[in-house]
Amino acid sequence: MPNDVADPSCFRLYGAERSYFTGKVRPALLAKRVHFEEVLPTPAIYHEIRERTGLLFIPVVVTPEDETWQDTSNIIDALEARVAEPRLIPLSPVQRIVSYLFELYADEFLVLPAMHFRWSTAEGEADARGAFAAMSGDVEAANAFADTMGGTLPVLGVTDETIPVIVEHTGELLDTMNEVFADQSFLLGEQPSLADCAVMGPLYAHLYLDLASGARVRERAPRVAHWIERCNHPDPQSFGGFVDDDGLHESVHRLLRLIGSDAVPVLLDGLADFESWADGRDRSEDEPPRATGFHETSLRGVSFERYTNAYALWLVQRTLDAYRALDDVGRRTVDAAVAGTGCENLLAYEPRHRLGKREFKLVFENA
Repeated sequence: MPNDVADPSCFRLYGAERSYFTGKVRPALLAKRVHFEEVLPTPAIYHEIRERTGLLFIPVVVTPEDETWQDTSNIIDALEARVAEPRLIPLSPVQRIVSYLFELYADEFLVLPAMHFRWSTAEGEADARGAFAAMSGDVEAANAFADTMGGTLPVLGVTDETIPVIVEHTGELLDTMNEVFADQSFLLGEQPSLADCAVMGPLYAHLYLDLASGARVRERAPRVAHWIERCNHPDPQSFGGFVDDDGLHESVHRLLRLIGSDAVPVLLDGLADFESWADGRDRSEDEPPRATGFHETSLRGVSFERYTNAYALWLVQRTLDAYRALDDVGRRTVDAAVAGTGCENLLAYEPRHRLGKREFKLVFENA
């Protein structure tokens, strides 16, 4: 499958500018200073992606050796293993676990504001349809894709009832991040981390680039807008490391409280429902469906239904594995740092089931 005219020393990123998860991988590649070319997923590229992964998801990274990296968490892990500096995942306990908590929050919860601001208004939807048509060159296909995306709002939990609290949450997120960037360049100090890359997915690809929400970000949180530009146009020579002594900016503690109060309960409700489904599954089938039904949850006192997502357990395991790999002193240090934020409830979760991956697909690892 290698392209004969491709630069053999170059990584290839198959992704798109307004793709949520391409927005997570791109700043990681830029921070690591690897040579890469970003390629729009044409029909031919999608055919290649399916051949390589059996899936039709972007982003995908193809290495100079023709290895295929898929799933943003795995892509960043592989990149971290291959290019040691600058680190994206801190080694110190608190900053390390906080990075994973931000990744979980960005990947699984911030889809609510990202999809609301893109699809809940006529202005946002018209802008997105035009952007998709520009990327694909096929207006009919772009509109069909847009119809599908817009139709997912109630499945995700974006409804007339939840939109006000989603907007409130997003405003607090922007205000608090704006405070962080008054004092430091990135979430954990003077170099980007997994936390920055993860939050860039929804904040850049959706909230910043989309017409109505982009104006909101620039007006309400100009330092967040500048952080977005820094992540996409970094100067690695200026990176100055993470906050000394495994510390966190006070406003990052406030962000953890926002995550713990709003996102963690929603995630735990979904996990409980998925694990109940898994308790009664057909044990001869080791590959879970992407969604297993719906569950009840709530955000700021507003009850709603949301689809039950198998992938969330895999991502929670990723955070828990990192936490439980720490020694006793490291875990106690993390416990003290997150105490009272609500994030401690996530770190205390004990999954009954475990998911792994086989040929890029989720599979149960336990019977």
